[in-house]
Amino acid sequence: MATPSRLRHVSLLLAFFLAVMIALPAVSFAAPVLLGSTSNFAILSGQGITNTGTTWIGGDAGGDVGSHPNPAFTGQASVTLANGTTHLADAVALDAKNDLITAYDDAAGRTPTIIDTELGGQTLIPGVYHSNSGTFEIAAGQTLTLDAQGDPDGVFVFQTDTTLVTFAGSVVSLTNSARYCRVFWKVGSSATLGTNSQFVGHIFALTSIAAQTGATVQGQLLARNGSVTLDTNTITNGVCAAATPTPTPTPTPTPTPTPGPTPGPGEDVVPSTDSGGVLPNTATPWYNVLLAGAVLTLIGAAGLWGTRKAHV
Repeated sequence: MATPSRLRHVSLLLAFFLAVMIALPAVSFAAPVLLGSTSNFAILSGQGITNTGTTWIGGDAGGDVGSHPNPAFTGQASVTLANGTTHLADAVALDAKNDLITAYDDAAGRTPTIIDTELGGQTLIPGVYHSNSGTFEIAAGQTLTLDAQGDPDGVFVFQTDTTLVTFAGSVVSLTNSARYCRVFWKVGSSATLGTNSQFVGHIFALTSIAAQTGATVQGQLLARNGSVTLDTNTITNGVCAAATPTPTPTPTPTPTPTPGPTPGPGEDVVPSTDSGGVLPNTATPWYNVLLAGAVLTLIGAAGLWGTRKAHV
């Protein structure tokens, strides 16, 4: 027979479960991929770098450019390093390559949701995504929107078995507190960023990366075993600064009402119903309502079960 004490314990446990579930939507469980010493590099390759045209590389996080083991850097004279250093086949580049392997394996090892190959026109929330065909594309002129839903620590990880291709004029757009430094692309072979495309995130390519004419990148181009090819690009490896809290709005002073006419004998004053503003948003999120209903149902069922047992 279920005792009142046991029923109280069941009710307390279910209430605790409800409180935890209500808090879950505000918690970000996915951790960012750790970059290690690669965080200082805007460009890193295994088999050299080739540049055509005037390319600008910088960013507060580090504008270093490196290659290991191949030290080739063709077209280096046309590259402006705003605040970085070149590391060609040296110990610094080797350390960064080792940390790149770790980052690549981390991104590759996460459990994904399978989605369509074409990312253009989609709006995605934080998560781990894998292409149903093994490759991701953004069609010419299309936009992929990454929506962090107000969580600046929301992490986006994209995994491909083979290639990543963004076509001419395509855009990766960030919204609702999404940040480039929380976007990671694990590419199983090579990545190509199309002409005048706008790309966001850290690319970890197993083989090579090519940024075509005029492509801009907010993030990193990191190729493990192949080369990095540039052509009149802007690469910005910025700091992932702490999110700025939303400022508390300053209350608007309530204006002093203008006195109305004094009522004459036998006249009533009609009070004003104008609140001078909008009603506060007091709605409860739908998922909280559903969870509360589910848990209250469980509590009721537990109580009914206990009552029946007591009469057996």
